[in-house]
Amino acid sequence: MMNLAMQPINQIHAEDSAEQPAEKLETPLQAPAEQRPLPRAERNRPPFFNSFFSVLWIAMLVATLFTAWTPNSLFASNLQEQLRLILTPQPDSNPAATPQPQLRIGIVAGHSGNDSGAVCMDQNGKTTLTEADVNLKIATMVKDSLVAQGFQVDLLNEFDTRLSGYRAVALVSIHNDSCDYVNDQATGFKVASSMDTRDINRAQRLTACLTDRYQSATGLTFHAGSITEDMRDYHAFSEIDPNTITAIIETGFLNLDQKMLTQKTDLVAKGVVNGILCFVKNESVLPTGLPTILP
Repeated sequence: MMNLAMQPINQIHAEDSAEQPAEKLETPLQAPAEQRPLPRAERNRPPFFNSFFSVLWIAMLVATLFTAWTPNSLFASNLQEQLRLILTPQPDSNPAATPQPQLRIGIVAGHSGNDSGAVCMDQNGKTTLTEADVNLKIATMVKDSLVAQGFQVDLLNEFDTRLSGYRAVALVSIHNDSCDYVNDQATGFKVASSMDTRDINRAQRLTACLTDRYQSATGLTFHAGSITEDMRDYHAFSEIDPNTITAIIETGFLNLDQKMLTQKTDLVAKGVVNGILCFVKNESVLPTGLPTILP
């Protein structure tokens, strides 16, 4: 038998415990970040909240950059359209300027669609020319010229249904005087505006422009003495919108001025066109005195 000294039991247990490594205290593992419970403020936040503030922050940054280099015109009333143009890829070449809205102008071909107007006949009583045909030819040339210059032009008949409430920057009715020989002074042109216009100043300006430019283009004289009350009370004046400025022009006498009216129609049309452009473009013109009105 081995002669071992007796040791207390509790001492032996202590030594055994000393020889064995100490057990590690296990602590619970932390949950991954995506599995952690969110703070109360974030749990109550709507799902789009973070995205909204991200977009807002970016928008503020872009706005700051735009303010730094964008001209003042960017912040005009049409900001949305200007931003669209900026953000849309543009061609390398300089784009053409944005066209302005077309101005509407009405041209009435006197007697067209209704009657012949003045009728010219030869010695045998055969019709050689009608006022309606001359008026239509001049009016058509006036329309074509104005359209070529970027205007929106309506060629209207004498009693055109479109005249009711017609709205335009200007309306000019083209007519001519008698085929009969009156005297050697029955030559030249005349212009009249409405007697009941809302804007007498603009109406007089249209009359002055037509008188000045037509006389310069054709060389015909202003025959103020033959303007009648019927011209100033022309039916279309009361049919159109009261804000439309209008005038009636008789471009000549179909007797003594017939050669000018039929063979140099381009000059006649040019005179009318220049008169309208003078009014629309607010060109300089001397005022025309009010003519004597004949019964």
